[in-house]
Amino acid sequence: MQIEPNPNTRFYPFLKAHSEQFRQKLMHCAVATRHLIKGSALLTQGQVVDHLYLVPHGRVSMNITVASGKRFQLGEVQCTEQIFGEMEFLNQNLCQWSVVAEQDIDVTAISVAKLTRSLQAHPEIAMFFASALADDYQDSMDIYTQRLLRPIVYNIAYDLWIRDSNTVVLGGFAKIDPEAERFGTISRVYRRAVKELVVRGLVRKQGAHLEILDRQGLKAFLDDSSHNDL
Repeated sequence: MQIEPNPNTRFYPFLKAHSEQFRQKLMHCAVATRHLIKGSALLTQGQVVDHLYLVPHGRVSMNITVASGKRFQLGEVQCTEQIFGEMEFLNQNLCQWSVVAEQDIDVTAISVAKLTRSLQAHPEIAMFFASALADDYQDSMDIYTQRLLRPIVYNIAYDLWIRDSNTVVLGGFAKIDPEAERFGTISRVYRRAVKELVVRGLVRKQGAHLEILDRQGLKAFLDDSSHNDL
């Protein structure tokens, strides 16, 4: 979640009016500042979460691994005062997603014990968590549903389309393996799907980077329901 409230949410006027109060109470619960080098974990899947982490700026990624060893990458986040560990703070479960620094970053550790007492004393700040988590939940469900119900060729094409058309929070990876994991697959399958889009003349590949070559053709491909059988 991000400290700054989303202006499109229902309770934005209230949140904006109390945002400085929320920020102050949050920082009052800060207990340490840490410097993390690229590749270090802020949070690790399965751990007990006794601190939330505030990342003022810098890139992090999130991933989850199943028992077979297969990993799903949610993507990279270019942080602007992002908080991680807020879900586990509220539900007291073990950490669901590993959060990894994708560059050297400085983070602020926020004590769960202190924040719990602050929230109980000032329950109105729970509105910030509720509003942000509702946004994050719907964004995440859009990604999961898309990945589950669509073939990988479509998902790669759609991902390129929305990135070219909009500003998105979650970014892709420069390397093939984590980029394949972002689509819930392995590099061999990912390469085959990319090759199909290249052969169709819809995209071109420059190193690990994909670029739209034919916007009209790509839009027609996305609108054609027959590719559901690919």
